[in-house]
Amino acid sequence: MFRDLPPYAQTTQNPFWSAPTPSHWSVQPGLAVLRENRHKNDGLIESQVLSLSYGRVVVKPVEKQRGLVPDSYEGYQILDPGDIVVRPTDLQNDQTSIRVGHVGDRGIITSAYIGLRPAGDWSDSYAYLYLSVVDSSKRIYRMGSGLRQQLGWEDLKRMPCLVPSAEEQAAIVKYLAHANARIDKAIAAKRRLIALLEEQEQANAESLVRGDTEQDQISTGFPWLSRVPASWELLRVKKVLVGIEQGWSPQCDAQPAGPDEWGVLKAGCSNHGRFRSEENKKLPDGHETRPELEVQHGDLLVSRANTRELVGSAAVALNPREKLIFSDKTFRLKVRADRADTEFLALVMGSRSSRDQIEAGAVGASHSMQNIGQGVITNLWIGLPPVVVQKAIVDELHRRSEEFEAVVGKTRREIALLREFRTRLVADVVTGQVDVRAIAATLPDAPESFDNTVSATDDDLEEALSEGEE
Repeated sequence: MFRDLPPYAQTTQNPFWSAPTPSHWSVQPGLAVLRENRHKNDGLIESQVLSLSYGRVVVKPVEKQRGLVPDSYEGYQILDPGDIVVRPTDLQNDQTSIRVGHVGDRGIITSAYIGLRPAGDWSDSYAYLYLSVVDSSKRIYRMGSGLRQQLGWEDLKRMPCLVPSAEEQAAIVKYLAHANARIDKAIAAKRRLIALLEEQEQANAESLVRGDTEQDQISTGFPWLSRVPASWELLRVKKVLVGIEQGWSPQCDAQPAGPDEWGVLKAGCSNHGRFRSEENKKLPDGHETRPELEVQHGDLLVSRANTRELVGSAAVALNPREKLIFSDKTFRLKVRADRADTEFLALVMGSRSSRDQIEAGAVGASHSMQNIGQGVITNLWIGLPPVVVQKAIVDELHRRSEEFEAVVGKTRREIALLREFRTRLVADVVTGQVDVRAIAATLPDAPESFDNTVSATDDDLEEALSEGEE
């Protein structure tokens, strides 16, 4: 399906695409195949709000309609299934977002977006594919005007548009539906592999920090930590601390700090037990600093405010960049080196028994923002082996983590390659670099559905990817 796709026999050089396109395809201006949507929500006749998210037009749930919402939705535009949405703003500063979406549900969306309705000789599915390739190939960024390079209907209506026959458009749409289904299936299988590996890594870590391999175990009487090895201590975290600090949260710029600029870490800098120095906001130029709060190598940081699943996340800052301050949504724990290894303590605080205690102590009006006080952390009950055993457990987990990261990293790179392959394939098919009419005629009308929890290999797809890497 993916290999040895033939080119068209007769082609003509196309200036817009800087490539040859089929000679029998016509080239028409956007005005001939598209209409600007002018259907406003006068009288509030529609209430279902749509949103363009990662290239998909989705229904926005009522509970998520907060923040910068309009006083009235009367100025929004009404879209119908088959329409196309283009986000036209800020082309100069944002060249990574997916700007084109295909509407599947009737609803309303901000009039700051351009609503389009296929017309003339374009089908809505081919129109969407064509515009998505204009976006993915970055040609959309050559079309805007103004200081912030904003796209408008005036730009789109002059855009050169390839127009195959209705039969060829249908063949292209059919072929790409099948191709996308097979690529989605391969990506789903690889994501499932990553999820299984993450579950396995978490289970291995849990087992080690609980001391499951120790034969002599004693009962604790606690529901969240039922037993510990007899040679380990059962104690509260405060017994291994010499202090706990809370950070500082001045008003910051939205962007991350540069290499020689001061930055304030976000609450999520310790999510899932991994320190992320890139999770920071720049301290404005000329603002006072708090050097005593600068994060140092080996600091144990704990999230004080986050979602219920992430509040209390603990991570050790290993070789952090300079000039990073932790915020008031983060605790810094000062650990007694003779009693506890900071990395081991972070691992224990991420274990299920600690998570149960932390989540039970979290408070907050909404699930999306829960808070914990210092007492929730200092009063955690944990099982603690001798320091030498703690360090040995950390070393073993580091060894296993290297193996895990190697496999997961390889799988993520394969997912990235599949996405790149999809982008290139769609562009080649939609712009007539390859002829899919013959293979489309052999395919069923609808692609086969698949269960994304089931792993599957696709030899044809793997071979096509291998050819692309050569």
